[in-house]
Amino acid sequence: MSHPDPHTDFNLLPTLDVLLAEGSVARAARRLGLSASAMSRALARLREATGDPLLVRAGRGLVPTPRALALREQVARVVQEAHSVLRPEQAPDLGRLERTFVLRTSDGFAENAGPALLARIGRDAPGVRLHFLLKADKDSRGLRDGTVDLETGVVSGSMGPELRAQALFRDRFVGVVRRGHALDGKAAGLDDYLTAQHVAVYRRSTNGGKASHVDAALEALGLARKIATIVAGFSTALALARATDLVATVPERHTSALREGIHTFDLPLAVAPITVSLLWHPRAQADPAHRWLRALVLDVCGDAPQA
Repeated sequence: MSHPDPHTDFNLLPTLDVLLAEGSVARAARRLGLSASAMSRALARLREATGDPLLVRAGRGLVPTPRALALREQVARVVQEAHSVLRPEQAPDLGRLERTFVLRTSDGFAENAGPALLARIGRDAPGVRLHFLLKADKDSRGLRDGTVDLETGVVSGSMGPELRAQALFRDRFVGVVRRGHALDGKAAGLDDYLTAQHVAVYRRSTNGGKASHVDAALEALGLARKIATIVAGFSTALALARATDLVATVPERHTSALREGIHTFDLPLAVAPITVSLLWHPRAQADPAHRWLRALVLDVCGDAPQA
């Protein structure tokens, strides 16, 4: 495999391109904003680099050598390609864009936001596919190694400092019971909530000593709910609440599509709302297609102003 000469001055290529296009040292100098003597020196260096005179005297003007004629289109193409490499990428042609984006999200996001996202993509970029990947924990390795394009989640201290985040929407917790439950159709009081049996959502096999938002709010009052079972996701919690007398406590907006047909009630205690954000790795920050995807998710799902 051949290697480029380390002494080759690639800055001469644009000069050669203009010289070959103009066929005149004076006109090339004016076009490049150089003096005639500077352009003559550049031509001398080009002759030395190529081993060819390139432009030779014919009467009062200069004419290209056969080598110069052979190089003209090639040099113009190389210079144009170099310019395209060094300029910012343009907005993608959505009609021709073919790409699969992996979105790692908590359960409920695909059911809730997926239809509107897919409708917009089908209209604007039919060659794009979304792969919804279930987010079972807060490990963002996929963003770092490039196997995940975008995540949704609550920003926490465990998130790597290099990751980028954009607030998507704020959400509050609500209680959910099946139709016909003792709490169906009534405003649940704190005693009602504490007397009931609950299905809790913990993302890990154990809670690791860390209370959920609901548990933390109750603990601040010196109280605790009766947890009958623990599951890893909101959709499972809602499925159990739909089929049993268990109470599920879930984010309202994140689960709106999953809660159809069952009773939702306001919690009888103050629980801090959460902010769901988009997360991505800096490597994708300037990628036009990724920028388009982020803007699309913010437009379809967001209620926070874009940065």
